Parts: sequence; structure tokens; C-alpha cells
Amino acid sequence: MWYSGLGTAYERGGAEDVYWLIPGDFNYGTECGRLVLGRLHSLPEIIFELHQDLCIGEIATDHNHSKQLIDTYGTFALLYNWFPVEAQEIRQFTERPRSEFFALRHGFLGEVLRQRWYAYEQTVVMLLHAIFGRKKISRFFVGDISDLPQGRESLASAVQQVERTERVLKTIWRERHQSQAGWTGKYRLLEGKSEQARHAAFNLLETLLG
Repeated sequence: MWYSGLGTAYERGGAEDVYWLIPGDFNYGTECGRLVLGRLHSLPEIIFELHQDLCIGEIATDHNHSKQLIDTYGTFALLYNWFPVEAQEIRQFTERPRSEFFALRHGFLGEVLRQRWYAYEQTVVMLLHAIFGRKKISRFFVGDISDLPQGRESLASAVQQVERTERVLKTIWRERHQSQAGWTGKYRLLEGKSEQARHAAFNLLETLLG
């Protein structure tokens, strides 16, 4: 859906356009939800006014929120393994690298669309490409809104999210390094460390969410 929708918007757009995503699985019917909707226009405005290429919207979470736990112990742990330099830069911009709230400039969207597109964790992929290409990144606080009706991820869902993030990062790493001599040895080393990071994340998430 992201690929089709953003691709169509890009084809119809022009060099000065900015595109932004409002995920549909959040509850916008509450008082907080209506407040969030009322300020989401700031996402594309930040791109225009601050001349940014990508702006990530962050929802309010505390350290015990399941999404925060997944990103801290899963997403970032794996990012630091496969792309340590880029992970440090991404963390300077956002604590929510998988956010579904974002805006991006026409030129950067075109670059992203020409890369491999993923069915999940595409925001992480866009952040990595933004770092690779030395793009301008910013963030915007969306507000207190959730896409979790029960307020909490299940352990099975959390584990699945960590697993698919690892698959995406491994694929990106191979694509960027497979033309280099001796890449397989380094890949096997990183793969072993990645497995350790994934198991550590599972153990922590089981303790905290199980």
C-alpha cells in the first residue's frame, strides 16, 4: 500500500512537492486523536520551512511502552550490529525509527522508490537511505495517540517485529557489500552477533511483555 500510494503520488507530483503519511490504524476519534489530526500539517510544513528531506513523526511513549521496548531492545540493537555508524546518527534524530508518521520531499522519495521496497519496516529503510545519502532529517512530536486498542503488544507480535527487522537489515547489508571481496566472512560474523542480539531481545521482551 505504501509503495503503490507513494509511487502514484510521486508520478503525479513535481519537484517542489512534499508527501506525508497519516496511518489509518490509529484512533483519531478521541479527544487526543482529534488534537493529533489538527497538528499533523506540521509534518510537511517542516519539510518546506526547514528545507528538510525527511521528517519523522513521534508519538508519545514512556520507557515501558511496548513499542518503545521493541525499538530499544530490538530495532536499535540490530541496527547497531549491522549499521553501527548509521544507527548512531539515526538515534540523534529519532527514538522511533519504525514510525508510520512521516513526510518526505519529492526528490528523496524518488531516490527511495528506485531502491528495493520492503513490505514492512520501510521507515527504517528510508532512514538508512537518508543517512547513506547525507539527507536532511528532522522529527516532529505527533502527540499522545496509539494504534494498540489494548495499550500493549502481545509477545508474539513483538517477536515477529524483531524478526522481520533483522531480515530487512541483513538484506540491505548484503546489497551494499556483496560486491566487495571477502564480504561473506564479515557477513557470517555479523550474522552471528545479530542472532545473539535477537535472542537477547526475545529474552528481555518475554520478561517485560510475557
